[in-house]
Parts: sequence; structure tokens; C-alpha cells
Amino acid sequence: MTQSVASLRLVVTRSEPGARREFLVLRRGAYVVLDLIAAAARTDPSLYFRYSCRSGYCGTCTILVDGRPALACQTTLPTSAGVVHVAPLGGFPVVRDLVVDPAPFAARWTAVDGRLAPVARPAEEEDAVQSIPPGPRPLDTESRRPIDESLDCISCGACFAACDLSTSDGAFFGPAALTRAMVLVADRRDADRAGRLAVVAGREGVEGCHGIGACSLVCPRRLDPARAIRRLRRWRVTGLP
Repeated sequence: MTQSVASLRLVVTRSEPGARREFLVLRRGAYVVLDLIAAAARTDPSLYFRYSCRSGYCGTCTILVDGRPALACQTTLPTSAGVVHVAPLGGFPVVRDLVVDPAPFAARWTAVDGRLAPVARPAEEEDAVQSIPPGPRPLDTESRRPIDESLDCISCGACFAACDLSTSDGAFFGPAALTRAMVLVADRRDADRAGRLAVVAGREGVEGCHGIGACSLVCPRRLDPARAIRRLRRWRVTGLP
């Protein structure tokens, strides 16, 4: 079967004055936006962009595609339009062309302390756990549900770029960091659940969120940060889950 081939105009927001911004690229049936950018870079090696896995798991190729945060490796080409606009993610310092510095995103993650702090078990309980034979164990599915629904974050920054508060208010934790905080507050193995809930309860956390939900609309892993933030708000009133 013959592949469909057509020309498509790629318009790139560049960081260097005078750099080439428009490319005419042959579009094939299986192409995604990342393929277009790679094809453009073959004609202009000065075009900077970032990618790694090409499978939608590393998050490094996240850019603005026609104004919307998206993974370039997972975004298929429009069937009708003859032009695609790509730009670096908003709210991040631009290193060069489509490459941004993820420091603002990482700083928010650090601010909520996204690491699990295991609860210390008494010695007798630890001995009992060690005596359990290996193999699958039944899980408390009800308590695990909020956790399982929010574990697949790839730290791509799409939700951060889509959130006006994240990109304009340096104190706001942002959707991804708050989602991680929700996972740890829900996880009964964590030693500082109440402390984490207190950290994210103020204006820089759940009180600062306007509830627009753009974060959930753009998540390439189909997570729901807006729902995670609503859970944190509820738990702040009702207590730990």
C-alpha cells in the first residue's frame, strides 16, 4: 500500500534573531509532530529540540503545538490544516529554540517534598512483616484508588505550562506537585501525611487553584490534577483519608 505524501509548512518559534523559522516538510501517513521537527532539523542543524524515548513516557519532547502543551512524539498531524506552529513551553526559561529549563517545575516538586517518608514500624511488627511468605497480597482497593489514578505522572510539564497560575505566580505549587502531594497524603505508608496536607493547604497550594481544569485537559497520561486538588481540599476539611 502506498503511503500518502504531502507538503506541510512547519513554523517554529526560534530564540536566535534571524534564525530560519519556516520549513516545508514532506508529510507521510505515520508522521507525528516530532517527525516534522526532526525533518526540519536535518535541513537546519541549528534548530534545537529535545526528545528521548519517542514512546510518551520520558516527557522530554513536550512543546506547544498550535498553542497547546503536548508531547511532540504523540501528537499526530492535522488532516486538514497545511501548517503546524510549534513553540517552547510557556512559563519556563528558554534555553534555545524549543528547549526549556525545567527548573521552575522541579522547584515546585521539591517544595512539596515528593519523596515517600516510610513509617517506622515497631520491631515486632517488622518481624511479622518479614515472616509473610513471598507472593501477591490483596490490596485495600478503596484506599489505593486515588493513588493508582495519579501515579503515572511523567513530569513532562504540560500541566504546568497550561496553568496560568503556575506560570505567573512563583509561589504556587502547580498541578503536578499538588498531584504528587495528594498521592503521598493518601498513602498510609507515608510518615508525614498530616504535615504534607498542611503544607499544601494555603494560597500557594489548593487555595490558590482557580479550578479551571486546563491541567487535566492537556495531560498526555490522562491524569486528572484538578481532581487531585479537589481531593486535597476535601481532606483539609474532613481530615486524612
